[in-house]
Amino acid sequence: MPENDKANQTNTDISLPKEEWEKKLLENEKTALTEFPLPQEPNEKKPADKHAVHGIWAVLLLAVFAVSAVCGVYLTVKPVAKCTPAKAAEKEEGTSKLAAAFSRAKGEKGIAWIKVRGVIAQDNNSSAFSRPSGASSIAKKIREAGQDDNVQAIVLDINSPGGTVASVQNIYSEILKAKEKKKVVALFRDVAASGGFYIAMAADKIVAEPGTITGSVGVIMQTSNVEGLFDKIGVKVTPITSGKYKDMGSSFRPMSDAEKAILQDMVNDTYTQFFAAVKAGRPNVKPEDLAEYTDGRVFTGQRAYNLGFVDKLGGEEDARLLAGELAGIKDPKVITSRPDGLRELIFSFGSSMENQTLAKQLQTLATPSVSYLWVN
Repeated sequence: MPENDKANQTNTDISLPKEEWEKKLLENEKTALTEFPLPQEPNEKKPADKHAVHGIWAVLLLAVFAVSAVCGVYLTVKPVAKCTPAKAAEKEEGTSKLAAAFSRAKGEKGIAWIKVRGVIAQDNNSSAFSRPSGASSIAKKIREAGQDDNVQAIVLDINSPGGTVASVQNIYSEILKAKEKKKVVALFRDVAASGGFYIAMAADKIVAEPGTITGSVGVIMQTSNVEGLFDKIGVKVTPITSGKYKDMGSSFRPMSDAEKAILQDMVNDTYTQFFAAVKAGRPNVKPEDLAEYTDGRVFTGQRAYNLGFVDKLGGEEDARLLAGELAGIKDPKVITSRPDGLRELIFSFGSSMENQTLAKQLQTLATPSVSYLWVN
């Protein structure tokens, strides 16, 4: 028999005793594993420690609050800014000097510069994190400026399409009170329409850019009807009222002609108040122009100047110098409002979170409001 056949017979001999045969198989397996090792599975990554992750977020939040606190303290100590033609040029060139912006000595006199931005409305939040904002905040700044002996004049920097009737009239009333002691100049930016135009009627003088969108003297009231939507989802609202007009303007049913007439009368009443404010604040506008341009239309700052609704064409530097001229001072310094610190930051965060709730959005949708607002 050939040698190879003998070797094969030895390797495949199954006539060995069972114990020796199992021993031989084990030896062969060890040899195979040594020469041809099996691939190793990669080590599984351990899940991140939740406590460690929470700790990192806590450190980051503390860092943010610490920075806010430092900024708040710094700006409280130095709350005033000086605006000169030279600094205006630096701003145009992109030069920012925050430290120099808060450099007025305590007790130095100047002009209060109060900004009115966006839709004018009250803050209806009632949570522990809510804070006065919108019309309440602006009215408070005007009131404080009127009572401050270091304030020689006030500039209202307006970039607003208007807002709710009561909020606009709140600011308007505070300007009239402040004007008893201080000179007030209104500055129109991109948009000063409807309620933004209304509050300026209390000012002594108005400055606007030629391309400013202004006017929109009028009132708007909008109601929504979600009855069709509720029918689709199988919801029916059944009001129980003490009078037939108690749910007038409801979003859950059509409005009757009688209800429309009542609401129209209310809109007409608030328009009459708007018209009276324009007539009192702009006595030099011709009666025929006053009647024509108070029908809700918007027009440019240039047209407003030509008609007498605006006293001067220009920007913030022109408003600053005009306020100084009315107050009898040359090159007036500008007192700016202190930016929000840590407390206001936390309160505004809670307020914004509350405003984002679905319930609040639905409440806003379902509540009719009368507004001095330019809607485009």
